Amino acid sequence: MKIILITLGIFLISLLIIEGSLRLFFGLGKRPIYIADDEIGYLLAPNQNVRRLGKLTIINQYSMRSEDIEKSLSNDTVRLFFIGDSIVNGCWWTDQNETISALVKEEIEKKSSQTIEVLNASANSWGPRNQLAYLNRFGTFNSQVIFLIINTDDLFATKPTPLRVGTDLYYPDKQPILAIKEILDKVFYRDPKIPGMDEIVGEKGDRVGFNLEAIEKMKAITTNNNSQFMMVLTPLKREMNPKPRDYEKVARRRLQEWVEVNNVPFINFLPIFAKQENIDDLYRDHIHLSPLGNQLVSQKISELILENNNQQVTI
Repeated sequence: MKIILITLGIFLISLLIIEGSLRLFFGLGKRPIYIADDEIGYLLAPNQNVRRLGKLTIINQYSMRSEDIEKSLSNDTVRLFFIGDSIVNGCWWTDQNETISALVKEEIEKKSSQTIEVLNASANSWGPRNQLAYLNRFGTFNSQVIFLIINTDDLFATKPTPLRVGTDLYYPDKQPILAIKEILDKVFYRDPKIPGMDEIVGEKGDRVGFNLEAIEKMKAITTNNNSQFMMVLTPLKREMNPKPRDYEKVARRRLQEWVEVNNVPFINFLPIFAKQENIDDLYRDHIHLSPLGNQLVSQKISELILENNNQQVTI
């Protein structure tokens, strides 16, 4: 009996050491969590401060990956509002100061005497219809520039849905009981069968058209608020090797025609990335950018904003 108690004690102490180490050194056991929303689909829960593997994630009172902000804007501040998906958000592996929006702020402040403030409204897998719903809910925060960043997949994004939140491991609505449990959940992860998701994923009709319509409405909101609307399209890694698929070419062409008709300042990163010596260095995976990729994108965005500096945006 004594041996059993000693063994049990050693086991429990070992678990406590492992649990403490996972939390202290890796930040496991505390992760960014989401809230479901019938209109937007889902948002990062407001007022979060999370550090994982040394990377800081701050979510403000408006579910943005930004510091807390005032709704009003002081006269000496230029506010740049970035909206997008996980590429804009940066996810847990990108430090708060290394997101595209933060890098743009740093780049423009080198060339401007004004105070630059960046807002970052984004979440994993947000498409244009999620982003439109966010703007409809919260507005533009008196920003002088609204900057939409999408990737090729976003042109085929489905309508907003809250169904994944709290069911899909990657959209948690609460913290795990233990950091050890978080690891076990990932090791043994299986795609959950979520009632109603098949209908969402299999959405019928012209998805590209639906998303272009949402982008057009975002531009209208921007114009109505006396702001300037700009856009960026980043490619999937495989679009450069070997090349985009036929349906992606069609979708890209439709977007290009739309930005030309509507005179929207726009950067298509497919030809820019394709000119780089080692494309692999620009990507973390097939869609998300590496620190080098983020640097290149932020540099080009900064140049676009400064080139389009006009009476609305004095930088």
